[in-house]
Amino acid sequence: MIAIKKLFLILLLLSGFVYSQNIAPVLTATGNQIYCPQSSLPIVTNMSIIDPDDIGIQAMYVQISSGYVLGQDTLTLTGVHPTITTSWNATEGKLTLSGVSGNPTYFEFTAAIEAIVFSNTSINPSGQRVFSITVGQANYLESTDHYYQYIPNTGISWLNAKNAAASSTYYGLQGYLATITSMDEVQISGIQASGAGWIGGTDEETEGVWKWASGPEIGTVFWNGGINGSTPNFSFWNTNEPNNQGEEDYAHVTAPGVGQAGSWNDLSLTGATSGNYQPKGYIVEYGGMPGDPVLHISTTATITIPQITSFTNASNCGNGTVTLQASANIGNVNWYANSTGGSPIFTGNTFTTPTLNTTTNYYVDTFPMGCSTGTRTMITATINEIPTTSFTQPIPICQNTNTTINATSTIGTINWYDSLTSTTPLFIGNSFTTPTLNTTTTYYFEANNNGCLSNRTAVTITILPIPIVNDDTISFCEGTFTQLQSEINSATYLWSTGETTQNITIVAAGNYSVVITNSLGCSATKNFLVTTNPIPEIDSVKVQIDGITINTINSGNFLYSIDGTNFSSSNFFSIINGGLYNAYVKDIYECGIDIQSFVFISTPTFFTPNNDGNNDSWFVKGTQFFPNAKTYIFDRYGKLLTTLHTNNLVWDGSFNNERMPAADYWFSTEIPETNQIIKGHFSLLR
Repeated sequence: MIAIKKLFLILLLLSGFVYSQNIAPVLTATGNQIYCPQSSLPIVTNMSIIDPDDIGIQAMYVQISSGYVLGQDTLTLTGVHPTITTSWNATEGKLTLSGVSGNPTYFEFTAAIEAIVFSNTSINPSGQRVFSITVGQANYLESTDHYYQYIPNTGISWLNAKNAAASSTYYGLQGYLATITSMDEVQISGIQASGAGWIGGTDEETEGVWKWASGPEIGTVFWNGGINGSTPNFSFWNTNEPNNQGEEDYAHVTAPGVGQAGSWNDLSLTGATSGNYQPKGYIVEYGGMPGDPVLHISTTATITIPQITSFTNASNCGNGTVTLQASANIGNVNWYANSTGGSPIFTGNTFTTPTLNTTTNYYVDTFPMGCSTGTRTMITATINEIPTTSFTQPIPICQNTNTTINATSTIGTINWYDSLTSTTPLFIGNSFTTPTLNTTTTYYFEANNNGCLSNRTAVTITILPIPIVNDDTISFCEGTFTQLQSEINSATYLWSTGETTQNITIVAAGNYSVVITNSLGCSATKNFLVTTNPIPEIDSVKVQIDGITINTINSGNFLYSIDGTNFSSSNFFSIINGGLYNAYVKDIYECGIDIQSFVFISTPTFFTPNNDGNNDSWFVKGTQFFPNAKTYIFDRYGKLLTTLHTNNLVWDGSFNNERMPAADYWFSTEIPETNQIIKGHFSLLR
């Protein structure tokens, strides 16, 4: 590559190229090297600077542009270089080489760059470091081939910063307000910059739609929404940003110490007038614009720190070999028996151990020969013991009960299952309490020691039958007795009354039970609900105008009658003719019957005293059975016409031996014996 570039410059000279302006130098570095921990390593193996019109320059810059770890990484100029002085900026990871007086020659700079060494203080560093070597102060990033420069300018507005960036150039490259599209750019332009300031993002056109407003990415959307929005490509907002407090439509790299280093927040056009949210400058990016010249003013070199990037522990059930795996970012994986010292026992990504009977640790690294330091990664080959189990055979149990079965293991956890092939345990633990069982049941257990399983073992629980009983409901007549029968032979019995015979005799209603135990020792309980049927007892017979109601002192399943033959569940009877009757009540279980006599009173609605032998007189039927009964008859004006009693039972329709005219008349019958007063009216017809 160096020879080609030199040939290109010679051809330019031979073609008669006129140096009317300064020609940028061409820088070329070689050296992709492997770094041993806590050592010092030159950053390049060879450095070349070709400049057809200059022999030297005032300063050159070497920066760790990718992978830089602040506080661990350092660049140091070694050897004697009398014309060059150095300055190390730890924040930017940049070493500046300047002339002591005048411009050092490119030859002197080349010698100095080849003498710069990289070192890292960690005993276990990782990753890759890319070194950018350039003739300008702008930070160079190899992955984009762009340059980034922070310009201090306290209080500058976003618009003025955008215009200022667009008017700047760098070795012929057109500047623009930086557009940051990767973490590499965040690192070089934000985290490793000397200050914080404006970048080219804005949502001034549409609130919540953030676009790049400058550079090759102009018009590209990089964020949609507010704090909880999303990016279609890349963004690096600080926590709880963008929050749009006070019409904040412009992107700004946060001040040092505010949230994540190099992250963004949104500000108004001018930002705050002081403090962390006052703009302190802006970031200019160079490269990628139409018409930009092709420059070689920067070159890069790389060192890689060998690192185990992944590994897999493995295990085996019982004695045997174990296959372990590890991967590295560069070089070979070396396997060791010890954490330090010794020679590799194997080299390669996959290592199969010898036969092991105990858990063994191995160690890996990927450092080349000659690296004396570095931490090895431990990988474990685990030998898990295969469990040995035992159990106690459970004794038989009665139906409708449960039991606890027990198993033990030399190691691991006992899992219980309901079949030989079940994959989901019913229970985990040494002692398993079964649900209620009705039939002989088999369960299975195995021990699990980190995936190493014992044989699955069956444990059978024998179920003994219990007596088959059915609860019973019994009724018997009040005042008598009945027998409760267990209905099971050849057993023992314990009644709730304390009796122990097969059957018992009772005389009272209530709840009774008997525990029946068969010859196997299994018990069942039979329950009895016992009720008595009352013997009916008539309390009264209520006489109404249109009938009677039979009332009883007690209640039950009773039937009623007034003739002793025809019985009904209704206690009301309609009666037309007055007279002496009997009321009958019996229960449906034929436990007894009660009889009571009663008199029904009835009054005719009319009479015709014309001596034709039909309805010639009016009287109250039934009062003849009550010696003290009296009936008073009145005309429409309330005049008492006659009084009927045991010696004067009928009215012939006359008053003072004169016939009363056809009309309606009123009566009132009083029966002291039954405390009744019956009132009404009737018609006298002529």
